[in-house]
Order: sequence, then C-alpha cells, then structure tokens
Amino acid sequence: MKKALGVLLALLVSLAFVTAVFAQAEKAQAPEKPEEKPAKPKVKQFTGEVVTVDASTLVVKSKKEEKTFDVTEVKGFKPEDFKAGDKVVVKYIEKEGKLFASSVKKAAPPKK
Repeated sequence: MKKALGVLLALLVSLAFVTAVFAQAEKAQAPEKPEEKPAKPKVKQFTGEVVTVDASTLVVKSKKEEKTFDVTEVKGFKPEDFKAGDKVVVKYIEKEGKLFASSVKKAAPPKK
C-alpha cells in the first residue's frame, strides 16, 4: 500500500512539473502583441457654399454633395461671420459617423 501511494505521489508531482513546462513553452512561443493605439482620424477638406449656419452646425453644399458639420469645437467660430452663399473651406474629421469641423475659413475669391 505504501509503495502504491509513493508511486501515485511521484506521478502527481511529475505531472505538475510537466504541465508547468508545457505552459511555459506555449507562452514563450506566442509572441506578445503590442498594444494597438486607436488610429488617429485623418483630417479631410471640403469646399463649397454655406447653406445654413448656427452656433453648433454648418451645412455646406458642393456641386456633388451636401455635408453637415459639427462646429462646436472650432476655436473662434462665430456663426455671424458666415452667411448662406459664402464659399468656405472646412477641415474636418469623421468620428462615429459624424463630421467634426476643426477649422472653417472663407475661400479666397477667384482671381480675375
């Protein structure tokens, strides 16, 4: 009986060491992935004519399409500086399906 318990104990200890070695080997083989930083949104530009403007939104229409921008984060933005028909250049990012303007400037008049 003592021999059987001794053999059983030896098997259990051996099994514990073998399991630990395999776990270490698997961990060593799997390369650690560096933490991925969220991609910085790309700044885009849109040129067109002002359709409507207020303190929080600006709607601009080009020949092809119309876009609505959130202008709440634009430093120094004053809606009274823009009126319907003004040609503007809007720099913006797209985040969570919304367009957030980072700058709004009147476009230079065409040279004659």
